Amino acid sequence: MANRGLVHALCFVIFFVISGKHDALELRFSNQSSVKAMYILGDSSVDCGGNTPFYNLIHHSLSLYPCNGSDSSLVPHLLAKKMNLSYAIPFYSQNGTIHDLLTGVNFGAAHATILYVGSRGYQSLNQQLRQTFETIQLLQLWLGQEFATEFIESSLFYLSLGKDDFIDYFHSNSSRISPRFSGQNFTHILVNQMTNAIRNLYANDARKIVCAGILPLGCAPRMLSMNVDRRGCASEVNMLVSEYNTRLEEKIVALNAELSGAHIIFCDVYRAIMEFVNNPQNYGVKDVHNACCGLGRHHGMTGCLSTDMACNQSSSYVWWDLYNPTPAVNSLLANSAWSGDPLAAICRPITVQELVSSSV
Repeated sequence: MANRGLVHALCFVIFFVISGKHDALELRFSNQSSVKAMYILGDSSVDCGGNTPFYNLIHHSLSLYPCNGSDSSLVPHLLAKKMNLSYAIPFYSQNGTIHDLLTGVNFGAAHATILYVGSRGYQSLNQQLRQTFETIQLLQLWLGQEFATEFIESSLFYLSLGKDDFIDYFHSNSSRISPRFSGQNFTHILVNQMTNAIRNLYANDARKIVCAGILPLGCAPRMLSMNVDRRGCASEVNMLVSEYNTRLEEKIVALNAELSGAHIIFCDVYRAIMEFVNNPQNYGVKDVHNACCGLGRHHGMTGCLSTDMACNQSSSYVWWDLYNPTPAVNSLLANSAWSGDPLAAICRPITVQELVSSSV
């Protein structure tokens, strides 16, 4: 009798696994997009705080609502809509089912950094990569190696990190990073870490990768609020951020030539934001210095602690809070990244739309 019970149990497990794989494959083939899913790694440019454990306890004077309280206003979400994809489920919200994994996962967390700083409660790039590779292993278990490889190669991986590393670096009074590195060494280390991340994703079958650069932090309300004598953007901040972006793009060009079948694009968020700051009248923008939601000089001394603090018309602002763009600016960024309109060649060497349609 015991043996018979064991056989029945094994049959049930086998049936469950086969049924799960069958349902997974049906879902896989039902998606008509040439990109099957989106997997996202990043900071507040991809997450509003809901994917950061205990975020409301550790945000301090930063923004409790860094992107208007809704991930739907962020660039990767807007791109997912253009690809007819369901938006990637936040890692800490999904329940680990194959259905959730196949619709994409957002591993990003507000205030995440490229480098690991042990005293902080925010997730680093390496932590997000570990979650990504564990997810890929689960896909391989459910789909089998062949189907999983095809699925991953047909998925898009979106990376957007580094902003908070530079924020830590320039806030030297509270940072353990800036005394250790010169500016050039710091950018070199960050670029190497991002390059290694792309290589590791490629080694795990990722072939379509979007890597977003860092926006001009020297023009952000928080940086402007820190110096009462400054007029315009902080050039020393922007110069270092620009150097990072240039080095990262050069590495991506080299990786495209080196890695067979890879389609990696760099999206120049810096140049796009500077266009909005320098020529606001062309984009319906009226305020390029102040945050829509915040307190203090330039609304940059304290972040967005309640959406009730927000301005009445965020679409007329470049900045939503201390460092993050408004939903209107994110929409312009997404449109430009997708098709090159209104800003051409923001994403290089090809647009996201061309990346989606490319074969692997």
